[in-house]
Amino acid sequence: MAGERKDGGRPQWQQEGEVATRPDDRVRRPRQYRVVLLNDDYTTMEFVVMVLVEIFHHPRQRAIEIMLQVHHQGSGVAGIYPYAIAESKARRVMQLARSQGYPLRCTLEPA
Repeated sequence: MAGERKDGGRPQWQQEGEVATRPDDRVRRPRQYRVVLLNDDYTTMEFVVMVLVEIFHHPRQRAIEIMLQVHHQGSGVAGIYPYAIAESKARRVMQLARSQGYPLRCTLEPA
């Protein structure tokens, strides 16, 4: 065929079995999302602290600080993660809340 290289199309510096990459090919960090807990009038403070410790792995004191922010300011960031992880954690929070009879909600926001 016209334009076909006799050496199989590989640059001379590339050995058989190697993958050619461009110098500007970089691994990009996935976009990050905040998991934001929203205040309500029914979910107990203790339950919110438990969620922050069990699902988001915060130390108890930090969980209390976040819970108080949710309580006083209406919302608080539970954590920042790539989308799939943030979505999974948010889903777990709301499933656990529903199973315990609480209306706790959370949202995802681009970080």
